[in-house]
Parts: sequence; structure tokens; C-alpha cells
Amino acid sequence: MNGDWLVRGRDGRLGVYLISGEAVLCRAERLPGGAWRPARRIGGEQRLHPVLAVGQGVDAYAHLVSWRPTVPGESGLVHSTHYRPLLAPLDWVPIGHPNKKGDRTGVPAVAVDAEGRAHVFVRNAGTGLSMVAQKERGGWDPWRDLEGPGVQGPPVAVTGESGRVEAYAATDGTLLHWRQAEPAAQPELEHTVGAAPRPGTLRALATSADRTTLFFTDDPSGELCAWRPGGAPVPLLPAAGPGRVAAVRCLLDGRDSTVLAQRAASGRVALAAYPTEDEGGGASWTEHGPELWPDAEVALTLDHADRVAVAALSPATGRLLVARAGDDGPRVTPGPWQDA
Repeated sequence: MNGDWLVRGRDGRLGVYLISGEAVLCRAERLPGGAWRPARRIGGEQRLHPVLAVGQGVDAYAHLVSWRPTVPGESGLVHSTHYRPLLAPLDWVPIGHPNKKGDRTGVPAVAVDAEGRAHVFVRNAGTGLSMVAQKERGGWDPWRDLEGPGVQGPPVAVTGESGRVEAYAATDGTLLHWRQAEPAAQPELEHTVGAAPRPGTLRALATSADRTTLFFTDDPSGELCAWRPGGAPVPLLPAAGPGRVAAVRCLLDGRDSTVLAQRAASGRVALAAYPTEDEGGGASWTEHGPELWPDAEVALTLDHADRVAVAALSPATGRLLVARAGDDGPRVTPGPWQDA
């Protein structure tokens, strides 16, 4: 899965998305902060490949993207919109292939601009980055080749506070950054920097009015690093474990802060917090909760009361654990873990 699979809907309910065989499933709270409903399948009997990208707009609508098999040896991308966690998502709609036809070319990423239009990014057969975007009044624009050959691993997409969409990707020894100069414009390759990210560890977050921050694990050193285009990557703290970090912004003691979560080498959830964009602020990991399953993925969001909520999900079994910060004590320390 690529993107924030744990989301807060417009009604305050938390929802999660997961892959199960040839299907994508969704689950949601019955009431904000309450028990969880059983999983249900998205898009009827449509068969999918085991891949999912998730993005969410300022309207809190979730946009889902996956690959589906078409004819033998070929696949196409499909898109669905989920308006609220308790509602059924829309059916999967074909959105084509970056090379018109062929097999899967990579794991997609999706971000949603200020007007609610999904922008889907995926590596193409030439190893550059391609994008397709929704039109404002329905339908999709043609696929666009954003170039940047040599892309390795999944790209990540993020929407800045300006509402403009950005994308990041890694090549052999380089990080790439694309950004829209203005709304609805084609993202342009604006920045590159030398780096050696561990495959599959990119995570992007909007961190100020004009900037987004890319988090990644440096492969040689094992350091979790932060990069804001125009500068150099900054080591933040040693990665707690091998997987991708989760990140969310919130107010801690009245200060704009970034909270990070990662499955630690011990198997537990590790959390850290620091003043947003102040990587020298002294972040450190604290481990919480029980030992997780070997395949566990970790996600963060804010719940209906703007408390930090952390979830751990086992894609193989569908097991879900959720905890959220209490109303008393440190606002980032999770309370009891709920087996949802």
C-alpha cells in the first residue's frame, strides 16, 4: 500500500483500507471513537492486483488507485472515490495505462488538489514518471510523461497547503521532486539531490505554507532523513525499523509539531515528535503497545477530537490495532490499544 491508508472522514469516523487477495477492503468506525464495522469489498467483484494507492483531499474524500488485469499479460489502472467511511465507495473506473497498454509498470501514488481532482503518478515502461489527472467536471486528462528516467520503487505524492500537487521519486543515488507551478498545471521536475534512500521508505508531508518535507531512510547509514527541496537532506534520528515511516502534523502544547511512527526492530510501535521543520529539535523514539505481527504496517492520523491516532495493520490476516492519545498527559502518548 502506498499513501495514508488510515483516514479520517468528513463525519469524524476513522477508516482503513487494506488489500485482500484480488480485492481491496475498507473498514470504518460505527461512530467516531467507537467500535469498528466488519470489512467490506470495494467495487463489487472486480479483480485487482495486490496493490493500492490512497490519497485524501481537503474535502476528506479518499481516492483509491489500483491495477486490474485486462487481457493476458496486460493491466490497466483503476480509480475509485470514497466520500465517507460508512458509505460504499464508487465502483472502479478505468483510467488507462502510462504507455497506452502493457503490463504493470510500478506502484502508483495519488494526491488530490484543492479542487478535489485526483492526480495519479506511476513509473512508466521507460522508467520515467507519468501522471494522469481528473478534469474538474468529470473524466480524465491525457497521460503526461514527466520524464526523470531511472525511477526506482514507488513514487510518493503530496498536496501542499497551497493546494498544488507535488511528487517525489528515487533513482540510483538521486531524489527527484516535481511540483505544479500553479493549480491545474503539469508538475515540472524542479529539484534533484544526491541521496541513497532505502527502497520503499519515501513519505511526504506538507509542513508549511510553501514547503513539503520528504522523509526517507538513508540506506548506508540507517538514519531517518528529512529533505525539503532547495536544501540538503538532514539526518533526523536513527530509523526505528526497516519500514516506511508514518507522519502527521498536530499541535502539541500549542506548538506546530510533526509526529512520526514506525514499526521498531523490536516489533512494537515507535513514536517520536519534534517541532515541525526543526529537525535539530531533538526527536527521539519511544516504543508503545504490544509486539506486532511480522508484516505489520503502521499509520497515523488525527481523530474526531484532533487526538493523534495510531493504527497497526496486518495485511495477511486483516487484524487491526488502534490507539489514540488520551485527553490527559502527553498528547502523543497512546492510551489503551483496541483490537478492532
